[in-house]
Amino acid sequence: MGTICTSIVATENFYTIDRLLAARTNPAFGSAIDRLGSPAGRDLLRYLSSELNRLYFQMWNVAQIALGGVALWLTAGRARRAVAVMVGIVALMLVWLMPAIVSLGRSLDFVPRDPAPPGMQRFWMLHAAYTSLEMIKLLVGAIATYWMARDADRPASVGVRSFERALEVNRLES
Repeated sequence: MGTICTSIVATENFYTIDRLLAARTNPAFGSAIDRLGSPAGRDLLRYLSSELNRLYFQMWNVAQIALGGVALWLTAGRARRAVAVMVGIVALMLVWLMPAIVSLGRSLDFVPRDPAPPGMQRFWMLHAAYTSLEMIKLLVGAIATYWMARDADRPASVGVRSFERALEVNRLES
C-alpha cells in the first residue's frame, strides 16, 4: 500500500500545481505568482514537487528495507524467498536507480522542455525501469501473500511449523 500511496502522491503533486495556478483561490498566492510571473512560478512549484517526490521515494525505499527485514524474520519457506527477492529489488532501486533518477532529474530542473532537453529520454527510461520494478515487486508480494495464506490453511504445513519455530526461538531468546 505504501508503494501505491507514494505513487499517487507523487503524481498528484504535479497535477496540483496546474490546478492551483488555474484556480488561484488564495489571493496572496495569486499575487505572489503575478509578481514572480506564471512560467517562473510554475517552474518553482514543479521544482518543489520534484524535490518532495524525490524525498518521499527515498524515504519509502529505506522504510521498505526495514519492513523487508522484519518480513524476512517472520516468514519461512517459499514466502521467505519471495520477500528476499522483494528486498533485493528495493536495494537495487535504492542504491542504483534512485541516485541515477535524482541526479538526472535535478540536472533537468529549470531546463526548457521544448524542444526536449538532452537527458530527458534517459530520465523517462529510468522512470519506466523504476515503475516496472515496483510492479514486479508488488506481484512477488502478492504471490508471497498467497503462499502464506495457503500454508496457513494447512496446520501441518512446513511454512506454519517454521513460522511457529521462529516465534518460539525468538520468544526464548527474549
